[in-house]
Amino acid sequence: MNKIRKGDEVIVLTGRDKGKRGTVSLRVCPERVVVDGINVVKKHAKPNPMKGVTGGIIEKSMPIHQSNVAIYNKASGKADRVGIKTLQDGTRVRVFKSSGEEIKAA
Repeated sequence: MNKIRKGDEVIVLTGRDKGKRGTVSLRVCPERVVVDGINVVKKHAKPNPMKGVTGGIIEKSMPIHQSNVAIYNKASGKADRVGIKTLQDGTRVRVFKSSGEEIKAA
């Protein structure tokens, strides 16, 4: 079970964007995530008239390693670790380690 999923609000722990918050928009591979507004780089795009793409410099969010982000706990206002808890009916849910409160799926 993935501890960080698409739609989760996360906070960056290290790097040039440390302290910034954003929403996970995409999981690139098992260990990397793309967060909106985090790790933004400028890319030079070549024009492609067949696809209707204009050339120029565009800003794009690049993947960041999931170890450099933590899920954001709105109740405490801080980053929190994620644990897995098995319920009585056998389903597994994600919970905050600090409070034991269940993480709502986005």
